[in-house]
Amino acid sequence: MTDRAFLGEFEQMMLAAVLRLGDQAYGAAILTEIAVQTGRRVSSGALYVTLDRLEDKGLIETRRADPTPERGGRPKRFVRVTPEGLEALRDVREALLKLWRGIEDRLETAKPRS
Repeated sequence: MTDRAFLGEFEQMMLAAVLRLGDQAYGAAILTEIAVQTGRRVSSGALYVTLDRLEDKGLIETRRADPTPERGGRPKRFVRVTPEGLEALRDVREALLKLWRGIEDRLETAKPRS
């Protein structure tokens, strides 16, 4: 994995949530998916800053839907993972799997710190 493709923990969660949601990936749905799958509550501000960063890196693409009255005239911002984003996510997954191999048993037998 190159520095260019480095993904932080939250970026990984975002990309994974977008992949899980498919064509229904937009801000509120991504926040809900992360909360449901990880138990982590995320602010919408953190979400949109991260979406912008991932888009700047070329790892996602976004498009705006037509505004709707139900949303006060605001459009949904739909998100999809780019091929570069998929590659970056695969790279970080492989790196983490390599690090985890052989230590699962140590986690089970290690004594907790007091």
